[in-house]
Amino acid sequence: MSLLFITDFMSFHLVDVIDIILVALLLFQLFRMMRGTAAMNIFIGIVAVYFVWKIVNLLQMQLLSEILGQFVSVGVIALIVVFQREIRQFLLLIGTPRFLTRRQKWMAFWKLSVTQTGFTHTDTVVKACVEMASEKTGALIILTKKNELDEYVNTGEKIDANISDQLIENIFYKNSPLHDGAIIIVGNRIRAARCVLPLTRNENFPSTYGLRHRAAVGLTENSDAIAICVSEQTGDIAYSKEGTLYKKIKPEALKVFLEMEFA
Repeated sequence: MSLLFITDFMSFHLVDVIDIILVALLLFQLFRMMRGTAAMNIFIGIVAVYFVWKIVNLLQMQLLSEILGQFVSVGVIALIVVFQREIRQFLLLIGTPRFLTRRQKWMAFWKLSVTQTGFTHTDTVVKACVEMASEKTGALIILTKKNELDEYVNTGEKIDANISDQLIENIFYKNSPLHDGAIIIVGNRIRAARCVLPLTRNENFPSTYGLRHRAAVGLTENSDAIAICVSEQTGDIAYSKEGTLYKKIKPEALKVFLEMEFA
């Protein structure tokens, strides 16, 4: 019953169609993660070497075939080394609840299993950003979701304080010893300040933006957190989600966005 059609060369089944669709979706997701990075050029190079190896085998060119064969034989290890960042990002995507809740909203049992972060200080964070933007005080605020980012919390000064707009402004005050780096908010607590975050490796990232914006994008590329930036040069507010930077955000739009993310 599952046989779709038969030709003189092969039989084609429904399982084959599903197999092709799944592979296509996998390749598309990998393309999205590598697009705009040097990893795409490396991937194309590896694919080119593989096809050259196949052609050399067909032409029975023994010496060149042996050399390329040795390269291909260790290709899996090379892929893990070269694409460790992309592999990490892909596994985080698969293992994060939002991957299923966003694409399969009908899975009610999964929704019930997702615990809430309890973040309720949207107005406080927005107010602090507005005040710092008016004074052109640079800031980087991280709001966690499922991943509490302990590895980055440990790079900074642990505070474990209640959230208030005055405290956030004091942390990022230019003469404050904690103003460099980011603050990380977990639930309704400021866990740490002066945290060191990974920078994005996207070669197409605009050069007009500094380290704060690069760190915001770099962190959200590898986690489900939300990063909010205030530019020290322009006073503009921006936020980053899933590795995408949204620039020149109005306070009202930031409030709506945060309320939707943490509703």
